Amino acid sequence: MTVHFIGAGPGDPELVTVKARRLISSCPVCLYAGSLVPAEIVALAPEGARVLDTATMTLDETHAEIVAAHRRGLDVARVHSGDPSLYGAIAEQIRRLRAEGIPFDITPGVPAFAAAAAAIGQELTVPEVAQSIVLTRVAMKSTAMPDGETLENFARTGTTLVIHLGVRALLDIERRLAPFYGADCPVVVAYRVGWPDQKIIRGTLSDIREKVRAEKITRTALVMLGPALDASAPFPESALYDPEKPHVLRPGPKRASRSRD
Repeated sequence: MTVHFIGAGPGDPELVTVKARRLISSCPVCLYAGSLVPAEIVALAPEGARVLDTATMTLDETHAEIVAAHRRGLDVARVHSGDPSLYGAIAEQIRRLRAEGIPFDITPGVPAFAAAAAAIGQELTVPEVAQSIVLTRVAMKSTAMPDGETLENFARTGTTLVIHLGVRALLDIERRLAPFYGADCPVVVAYRVGWPDQKIIRGTLSDIREKVRAEKITRTALVMLGPALDASAPFPESALYDPEKPHVLRPGPKRASRSRD
């Protein structure tokens, strides 16, 4: 048997890979994060499958289900929201599987930040404005952040920040980032991106907190900020299509050869 860690995407059932659909529809055991994975995706499980919402289960309980399936030779679809490599808490699950010799594989999914960028119709890496994206989070009540991985350290780059678990810490985010980005730095809060009740809230570091409060959003939202989010700001065109900058797939114009005397 194999445990298939599957990324279910941000919430839109159509943003699920063909491979993910095939695996879910073929596994007799399906463990999924019910608070973040749409019911339409879990409904792909075959008739008679053991389908369990792990939102209220502990790691020991979910692992016991996997071990039981392993003993019976049954494949398991372990379905996570977004892409399981980002805050998917699969590392500790994989550690246990390796210790017990239980095979597994990983099927990536569409991450929330990519779906949010699509929702606002913008590129996050804009020429000469931001060429990097920092994916991070705030600690709040979750696991502490490693030393050095602070918002201030990331802010010194001036690039695009994508902050998970930060919608309830907007005041702290403003205080810590305004000295680097400025109070008028554009901010986007994407609430339940990909779901029918999706909301996109635009603002700045100085006013986004009040806008989010007015919408009564306290969870399941992504915070993105940085100068690249200013859709009206000028920027140079990428060198990718510049005729003056040929590359291996688009050689420059042929130059006339010199005639020899």
